[in-house]
Amino acid sequence: MTQPSAPVVWLQPAAPPKPAEGESCNGCGLCCLAEPCPLGVLVSRRRRGACVALRWSDRDQRYWCGMVAEPASVTGWRHPWVVRGLSLLARRWIASGVGCDADLQAQAAPPDA
Repeated sequence: MTQPSAPVVWLQPAAPPKPAEGESCNGCGLCCLAEPCPLGVLVSRRRRGACVALRWSDRDQRYWCGMVAEPASVTGWRHPWVVRGLSLLARRWIASGVGCDADLQAQAAPPDA
C-alpha cells in the first residue's frame, strides 16, 4: 500500500518562512494554502484546498486572511459597520495573535518542478 502524498501548495517566493508552532503568525500562508480553517470552510464552501479568503499583500510581503483584512472583498458586503464587525469576529474565530498551530513543513520545489 502506498502512503498518501502530502499536499503541494505554491507559495509566493517572497513569503516569510513558516514560524515554529506556538510562535506568532508571520503571514507565511502555508496553513491557509493547505486547507481552510473552520471560518475558511464557511467562506470557501469546501474542506480541502486553499482558502478563497487568503490574500497576498505585495506591500507587506505576506499573506493575510481576507476575512480580517478585507471582509468586503470576500463576502461582497460593503456596509462599514458590517465589515468592521466581520473583521473583529474573524480575528476571534481564527485565533489571531494566539500563535501558529499548523503542523506543516515547507520544502523547496525540486528544480524540475
